[in-house]
Amino acid sequence: MATTDDTGKTGPHASPSDTTPPARPPAGGDAVPGGRMPRWLPRAMVLAFALFGAFQLSTWAFHQITGLLLNILIAFFLALAIEPAVSRMAARGMRRGLATFLVFFGLLIAFAGFFTLLGSMLAGQITKMIEDFPQYLDSVINWINTTFHTELRRVDIQEGLLNSDWLKKYAQNSAAGVLDISAQVLGGLFQLLTIALFSFYFAADGPRLRRALCSVLPPARQAEVLRAWEIAVDKTGGYIYSRGLMALISGGAHYVLLLALGIPYAPALAMWVGVVSQFIPTIGTYLAGALPMLIAFTVAPVYAVWVLIFVVVYQQFENYVLQPKLTSKTVDIHPAVAFGSVVAGTALLGAVGALIAIPAIATLQAFLGAYVKRYDVTDDPRVHGHRRRGDGPSLVTRARRLWTKARPERPSGSDRQSG
Repeated sequence: MATTDDTGKTGPHASPSDTTPPARPPAGGDAVPGGRMPRWLPRAMVLAFALFGAFQLSTWAFHQITGLLLNILIAFFLALAIEPAVSRMAARGMRRGLATFLVFFGLLIAFAGFFTLLGSMLAGQITKMIEDFPQYLDSVINWINTTFHTELRRVDIQEGLLNSDWLKKYAQNSAAGVLDISAQVLGGLFQLLTIALFSFYFAADGPRLRRALCSVLPPARQAEVLRAWEIAVDKTGGYIYSRGLMALISGGAHYVLLLALGIPYAPALAMWVGVVSQFIPTIGTYLAGALPMLIAFTVAPVYAVWVLIFVVVYQQFENYVLQPKLTSKTVDIHPAVAFGSVVAGTALLGAVGALIAIPAIATLQAFLGAYVKRYDVTDDPRVHGHRRRGDGPSLVTRARRLWTKARPERPSGSDRQSG
């Protein structure tokens, strides 16, 4: 018996053309039956998260040990600076560790004596300033009363200062900041100890360190590393020599000024200015000039102004004239390169970069100079910057030619007769 389907057609079965064809799988070779994710995707996600975590961990660790790396860098250059003295003593039969200890002990004695002398001088001058402070205050009050026709009194000013809120807040902040200052002092001492310890090991175990470094390199690379080390020692020593020479010149110039003004402790102050301004980068100039100004103020306030003017003028002369010239002679780099390296080092690493920029650039320049092929320069006036004597016509000949070209031509005799 025939049946009727939903479309109204009769027949034992529906037509094959009316049935819906089965769905085809989506195109693509990575498709997985059943709609499951590809097998490589979980591994790729785990690998991506692992790499991201490793990057974050390494970045955090690098930021945590940045201070240590800078201390090691300073210690390395300090060891290069004392390497010639240690090697000379070791060549005479002394043990290298003992030679390094003697060099460090000599430096420690020199710095301790220097700062002890300056500390005693500074303490005496501060005591004198405190004792003479009422006289300074009276002179300032008299000048104000005479100039502005006021009636100020020292007693009123002292009472106003003692009862002011500003003084109370300053005392409270100072008391609260004692712990911070103590922590900073202890941190600075620990940093100095770290630098001294690493520099001692670098200097005492220099040959062992070079052997360990060369043991992992082929013979050709070993010669290059040893040559670079020798160049670094030479350039760092030259840099220290130039700094010492500039300290001597700076101390002499400031000694003449302080002696002319009649400032007490002129030799010690001149030594302070020379050493601090040259061997403490960035802020050394300001620290060096502050102490002579303070001592000059105890003699006469106008002398402090003269010292300030001289410090600023001399600093400009040293930065743009003296330092580039001496650096180019001792470290053998161009003055512009020396100045630019200090600016770049300060921008990258701050005071540490300013301190080690010149010897680092000089070492790199000297090391790369051996691998740069140079050619003979063509004989051209544009290269020499001026015309050499004997090349081309003389000045008189060129002037005569110009005069001949500019003078109007006269008509010949035949032309005058025909006319």
